[in-house]
Amino acid sequence: MTQQPHNFELFSFWRSSATYRVRVGLNLKGLQPAEHYVNLDAGEQRSEAFLKINPLGAVPALINLGAEQSSVPLTQSLAILEFLEDTYPTPAMLPQDGLGRARVRSIAAMLAVDTHPLITPRVKKYLTTVGNFDEEAWRAWQINWFGTGLRALEQRLSNETETGTFCHGDMPTMADICLASIIVVMRTFKIEIVDIPTVQRIMANCEQIDAFAMADPGRQLGAPTG
Repeated sequence: MTQQPHNFELFSFWRSSATYRVRVGLNLKGLQPAEHYVNLDAGEQRSEAFLKINPLGAVPALINLGAEQSSVPLTQSLAILEFLEDTYPTPAMLPQDGLGRARVRSIAAMLAVDTHPLITPRVKKYLTTVGNFDEEAWRAWQINWFGTGLRALEQRLSNETETGTFCHGDMPTMADICLASIIVVMRTFKIEIVDIPTVQRIMANCEQIDAFAMADPGRQLGAPTG
């Protein structure tokens, strides 16, 4: 897959599930941004400079240097994916029909809105400092919410006729991007959820696509080596 440089800056962190989603979207569209590493483990997301980019102190953030209002960063991975889809409609990340688009967005939200926010670093910080969670309790929390989200998704994918090679039909969509974003971060934490064969089949199909493989956390700047 050929990537073309573009006037984008991406603020990212190597194992961020949300950043992974945006990386896959950019890869699918053939766009290669200049990337700025924000070390979440070192607290750089709470620096004065980064809070001017995203007051929530979260990655990713995407700046379109070619836009008239280039000083306004785009934040929230789903909003960024929608922007990329609107601006670069080919190849499509959403179906053409209204019901199909709604289904894909629903699956994406199950993962990026209902599941992923429960295991972010700021949630861990609160639970370990205020909620008295130790590492064992935090891991149990992760396993519970990863499992809840993925088993609900498995039920949908295994029963709905719209499921194909991917979450919706035979082309990857935003739903697959969000599915893969959960699986890759689970792997980083060495967590495995069993009894989700449809999810695992679709993830294997995603990993055959360069756009997904190139976004793997282990291949990013800042990832541990060895």
